[in-house]
Amino acid sequence: MGERRNPNRSSADQSGKSSLDKIRSLERRIARLQAMQFKEIARYESTQRCRTEAAAELALTLAINEKSAGRKMSMASTLVHRLPKTLQAMQRGDIDSHKASKIVGPTACLSHEHVQQVDEIMAGRLGGKTPTQLRRATTYAVGKVDPEGSAQRAARRRAQRRLELVHREDSMATITAYLPAEVAGAAYARIDRLARMSRGADESRTLDQLRADVFAETVLGKADGRSAAGPKAEVFVYVDLRTLLEMNNNPAHLAGHGTIPAWIARQIAHDPASTWRRIITDPRTGAPVDVGRKRYRPPRVTDDFVRVRDRECRFPGCHRPSQFGDVDHATAWFRRGQTNTKNLIGYCRRHHRLKTAPGWKYQLNHRTQRLTVRTPSGQSYSSSPEPLHDPGR
Repeated sequence: MGERRNPNRSSADQSGKSSLDKIRSLERRIARLQAMQFKEIARYESTQRCRTEAAAELALTLAINEKSAGRKMSMASTLVHRLPKTLQAMQRGDIDSHKASKIVGPTACLSHEHVQQVDEIMAGRLGGKTPTQLRRATTYAVGKVDPEGSAQRAARRRAQRRLELVHREDSMATITAYLPAEVAGAAYARIDRLARMSRGADESRTLDQLRADVFAETVLGKADGRSAAGPKAEVFVYVDLRTLLEMNNNPAHLAGHGTIPAWIARQIAHDPASTWRRIITDPRTGAPVDVGRKRYRPPRVTDDFVRVRDRECRFPGCHRPSQFGDVDHATAWFRRGQTNTKNLIGYCRRHHRLKTAPGWKYQLNHRTQRLTVRTPSGQSYSSSPEPLHDPGR
């Protein structure tokens, strides 16, 4: 017998789809209006003699503070004079001002020549991208067109590492550490793993509370004065062999963070505590085809391969690193789904659970590894694993 469909549910789905279509259309209109406003702000600034006074008057006009007005003027000037193709994408409604800021920010340090190259690289790649995807793609492009400058800026930033304490209301406070990305990632991974290990059947604390408690115990030491023990943390860095051997300086990728300069990747790789894993990629596509098998049994190798290939949760728009998530069968094992790299896919825990929620459908193309997610309202969104390097590099 065929599946019976509740007519009320069908009507609700159609109504939901109609609402989502309208929301998308309104979002594009908002983006176009924001582009018009930026052009007008840039035109206004060009007629003023003093930028500070211009910001003060713009702040009064928009009922915002002068600092915010100054940021609007800077972004408007950048889009009009340095990133015209990004502004054109806003005028088409492809990206809004928030997404445009993810391109403006990483390019602020570039020369006019280099920023034009990045603008050209990013043109045509902006629609349908999340803010995180845009920031990462822009940062990678910046590293490609200005590798020396990227390395120098990273070195300066690392020299600014610091720890800050901010006192909050109700007897609370926040500790913030500004650290190199790979150090911060490893620290968080260790704290997260220790917190998950301490979750028992009778544990009443949430995972956030456990992480906070583990952090404090690790820094301050246990009650007996010893530091907290536990498994060593892992961070994943993807770097091509020629860059590792200093034959070129292509940007590398730090899982969960994004692009890092080549010299930082080499520094991490040559740390005595680092473990290298050989990953063989298809030179035409950049996709992984094999990982080193020397250390692990085949099941572990399969799991490793999937996490290396996917890097992050495969749900469209999610950037949770794969080492924190689950490896799942696309075709369930009880439906004779095989345990191999073509049928396995990585999700964070939240999107793994969402897969079985009513109305959601995940479909994996086993040949291309393209995942299509269909929502309860009938909308479809797709994602594919990013290549580990530029094809042909």
